[in-house]
Amino acid sequence: MKLLLDENLSDRIIPRIIDLYPNSAHVKTLKLTNTDDTIIWNYAKDNKYVIVSKDSDFHQRSILYGHPPKFIYLRIGNSPTSKIVNILRDNFAIISEFGNSKIESILVVG
Repeated sequence: MKLLLDENLSDRIIPRIIDLYPNSAHVKTLKLTNTDDTIIWNYAKDNKYVIVSKDSDFHQRSILYGHPPKFIYLRIGNSPTSKIVNILRDNFAIISEFGNSKIESILVVG
């Protein structure tokens, strides 16, 4: 499973999780910063990414439209990069199950 990290998360997370989530990316490296959420949503859908964000807008969009793409909602507030890395690494099994689920659209972690 590959993750697409939203701009409210540090791009420094990617190198620290790439061993578990190959081909993951950050919106910054894809030149999608300061882009409308609809464009990010469609990019993730077209390229089979799971969006990871602290943004409630994606949460609402996921409820409204379902998946794809799937959405991981980090309910953690302001947190250091290391904490986010630990959350993504420590919850790998749960995130993998979520990625393989045919019915779940949203995973809330935090």
